Amino acid sequence: MRYWLVMPAAGSSQRFGGAQLKQFSPLAGSTVMDLALRPFLEDSRCAGAVVVLAAEQLPPASANTHASTGAAARVLRVAGGARRCDSVLCGLAALESRAAADDWVLVHDAARPCLSTADLEQLLSVGQGHAVGALLAVRVSDTIKQAEGVADDARAPSCDRTVAREQLWQAQTPQMFRYAPLCQTLRAAVAAGRAPTDEAQSFEWLGLRPLLVAARYSNLKITTAEDLVIAGALLAARAGAARGNA
Repeated sequence: MRYWLVMPAAGSSQRFGGAQLKQFSPLAGSTVMDLALRPFLEDSRCAGAVVVLAAEQLPPASANTHASTGAAARVLRVAGGARRCDSVLCGLAALESRAAADDWVLVHDAARPCLSTADLEQLLSVGQGHAVGALLAVRVSDTIKQAEGVADDARAPSCDRTVAREQLWQAQTPQMFRYAPLCQTLRAAVAAGRAPTDEAQSFEWLGLRPLLVAARYSNLKITTAEDLVIAGALLAARAGAARGNA
């Protein structure tokens, strides 16, 4: 098989804090976004990648973004939109002349730098045999409480009830879908005034059911500065294990 990667990275990192956007933060001798890209650029099945950035983060128009050599030469950078779904659609539009209708597209968060090769392989293996597509996810392991009213950081909310967790999963990325259906479902959602928080939701709204592929909890998303510390520890432990097995 072959697939294309779309990586939305136009977010403003409001919950991360600090002067630097989380996707560009230093991590394990690289940056969060470069580490998130690495598993795909090292995979010969990845035909190319589109990184979707805020307009002010794009290189100058005069710069040759394909001047780099090796895996990095397969990365195209384009401007995104105000919401995640808008940015993903911008990335898909950049593939219009390159991707076939039935090519697979993987959408992966720029803020997930700890994706393991094993999880990527499992997703591709399971997902390519499904008519709709698939996404990495983990079972919810904690007791889940529903707050009374809308959460407010200024005060502690009251606990309304405990939610049964047996059927609950926490969505991760990558999420993989065929190019044409992914374009169609996201466009349909936007046209209906909806903003899916992930790609799978746009399929769910049409009654389609992607597969949930069990992943590692270590495929965490950097949201706060604390997450960056945890990711650093995970990557250091992984590198140490690799050296020990060499």
